[in-house]
Amino acid sequence: MKKPINSTFYLLMVPVLLWLLLLIVVPHLDMFFRSFRFENDDGLMVFSLNNYLSFFEDQIYWLTFVQTALYSIGITFLAFVVTFPVAFYLTKVIAKKYSSFMVLLLLIPIWIGELVTIYGWMILLSDNGVINNFLIQIGLIDTPIVMLYTNFSMTIGLLYMSMLFMIIPMMSALESLDDSLIEAASDLGASKWTIFRQIIIPYTTPGIASGGIIVFMLVIGDYVAPNILGGKSSLWFTEQIYNKFLATFNWNEGAAFGFLLLLLSSAIIWLALRITGQKLERVGS
Repeated sequence: MKKPINSTFYLLMVPVLLWLLLLIVVPHLDMFFRSFRFENDDGLMVFSLNNYLSFFEDQIYWLTFVQTALYSIGITFLAFVVTFPVAFYLTKVIAKKYSSFMVLLLLIPIWIGELVTIYGWMILLSDNGVINNFLIQIGLIDTPIVMLYTNFSMTIGLLYMSMLFMIIPMMSALESLDDSLIEAASDLGASKWTIFRQIIIPYTTPGIASGGIIVFMLVIGDYVAPNILGGKSSLWFTEQIYNKFLATFNWNEGAAFGFLLLLLSSAIIWLALRITGQKLERVGS
């Protein structure tokens, strides 16, 4: 006997499919085809690889491309190192009623918004800011330390804005970890490092991978934090894409650069999943 068709399921799928089609598939296809359009000397649009060749011919483009990738990987790793102890503490150490309140505190940066948060970091990191004034007052330094408009300030801003997206998936994975596994390993004489390496980390790897993918995609595609906190001294590839689209109005070359960034991020995520032995279906669940 055939099962009846669930019309509600298909009805609910329509907005999702429209969202995927109109906001993801169509724009990316347009960007892909536009990236091969090139205006020749006669003013005619022709199919060409010149938009991609210009990326490799100018050193500043591919150096910025590589720097963006390396910094994004590094910030993703830092987000894991910083947030994993917090996630473990909130799920396995303190009581549930206190952990819920602390998770609520972690959501505050999302309420405020990225732009306001970044201006807050500017107040903290500037030459006359809170941190420099405090260090001068206690006598640790005599002159302000240059922290703003550097790679350091850019890293701090990107790390702060992305930590929440790393900690939530890890907390979800840690909450499903049975405490009896840790207790049994401890009773059998396993050290804390052994328990961490052979039980906790393997069990939470899907959550780590899920959080890592989200953080990496957010960081590598960010424009506000690198542009404001990093300034002109910090090169970020999204700024090159922005300049192509809105400064020089060269949409075809900007599309090529955007598609290269998409290929880069997809390749790094695929490589990370291969190295960790994770499948995208398991990470997504």
